[in-house]
Amino acid sequence: MKADGDADLHEIDRFGRGVGWIAYPGESMERASHAVAVPNEGSETDDVWVFDPVDAPGVDDLLADLGTVAGVVIGLDRHKRDSAEIAARHDAPVYVAEWMTGVADELDAPVERFGSRLADSGFEAFRLRDSTVPPWQEVGFFDGETLIVPESLGSASYFRGRRERLGVHPMLRLTPPTDALSGLTPDRVRVGHGVGVEERAALAVEDALSGSRRKAPRLYARTLRSALGI
Repeated sequence: MKADGDADLHEIDRFGRGVGWIAYPGESMERASHAVAVPNEGSETDDVWVFDPVDAPGVDDLLADLGTVAGVVIGLDRHKRDSAEIAARHDAPVYVAEWMTGVADELDAPVERFGSRLADSGFEAFRLRDSTVPPWQEVGFFDGETLIVPESLGSASYFRGRRERLGVHPMLRLTPPTDALSGLTPDRVRVGHGVGVEERAALAVEDALSGSRRKAPRLYARTLRSALGI
């Protein structure tokens, strides 16, 4: 599911001030990375915030088209990915939620902590999940237009049930993050696995949450058949 070796950058989720990419487009996990540019009144270039990045040839050029990297953000404790390497190349810190444990110590890069707002990015940061069984620390981001969900929602095939554009992570199907995500009205959604959603984004989120439990058995059965090759 997770590829390694030579990356081959595939651009996704382009909009006016942001872009995404999948570094290994052939992998089943479809690990997606994103960057969003935010105006900086004190600089000639916009600040660029990079979320859960996987490195690939061409990433630096993609980011330079947006502005100057202000920070690299880890949204899930398991998504350290290539955050430290990219931050070091751009002389920027890695941002980690102040309540996340066991992440900062493993990074070979300067670390900044954030609370309910991600520094000067314009994004509100909210706790999506903080559990020990299974181990899972995840923070979501929303600036009133763009919603970034690192793991709880995804569009890769193993996330999605029948007729879903977004689906709840298989491990969370029976306990979806309804309280954290319901009621938000994003113009677009960006996820850590798969291509994001542009059209009727808020409806895609609500459909994913409301159908999570009901569609779980069929999704689990399909995943099992796929694993067994039947």
